[in-house]
Amino acid sequence: MKNLDKKIDCTVLISVKNEEKNIFNCLDALKNSFEHVIVLDSFSTDNTKNICSDFSIDVVDFVYSAPYPKKRQWALENLDIKTNWVLLLDADEILSEALLKEISFVINNTHHDGFYIKKKFYFMGKRLKYGGFDFSALMLFKTGNARFERLSNCINGFDMEIHERVILNGSATNLKNGIEHIDWNSYSHYISKHNNYATWEADVRTSNTFSEDVKSDLFGNVQERRRFLKLIAKRIPFEPFLWFIYHYFFRLGFLEGRRGLIASATRAFYIFIVRSKIYEKRLHD
Repeated sequence: MKNLDKKIDCTVLISVKNEEKNIFNCLDALKNSFEHVIVLDSFSTDNTKNICSDFSIDVVDFVYSAPYPKKRQWALENLDIKTNWVLLLDADEILSEALLKEISFVINNTHHDGFYIKKKFYFMGKRLKYGGFDFSALMLFKTGNARFERLSNCINGFDMEIHERVILNGSATNLKNGIEHIDWNSYSHYISKHNNYATWEADVRTSNTFSEDVKSDLFGNVQERRRFLKLIAKRIPFEPFLWFIYHYFFRLGFLEGRRGLIASATRAFYIFIVRSKIYEKRLHD
């Protein structure tokens, strides 16, 4: 990949914790193309910081004091961001050359204040084109024009925003090119991580902490549609089974072979865990 003629007027914020298997590919794809790249770390104990040092990337350790702000919101509030734009990344997200060029172009030729970017989902080392696992998120926005919604009643101690949405002060549209969402950790690591996410989601569902910052609207933007579907889904009996039907049959996940079957079943099992944790929580209330 060739470097751009001029660095992109954008600060990239990359959230990490023990991401030695992913962070190299993430940083390598950036190719010194942005004005500033900052890694937001949660005191990693593996080789993450050494890899960042090899790329001469600034690393900031984040100390979380619950419940708010979490890591990325804290960065937006406290770091001295001198560029006009901000791009949010996770360590397992890789920018293509086409996306780099598109970002470079649009931030200098747009009346919008933010952009949704599609995350192209990889599973067990391969892109899943079918199954409906890709999704778009508001990841690129003008500095000072966005914040994360505050789920103030959520009691779990994640120091980084998981399902919280970015609230934009202004208009947004979609970029044509997407991000490669590739986690090189094992399936066991994936299951362990999503077990923790399930605890978080169970708390959110039972405490009704979905904020009014993101409206529930089937015909709204990407975030509003996702919020509508989440609010409906949690009231439906046999929700895990319906998610499997949605991914494997309705969104043609079966065309991906065994990976499609495992990914669809894993998604269904994740929801099963969420609802089981809700049931357990109610037993002890």
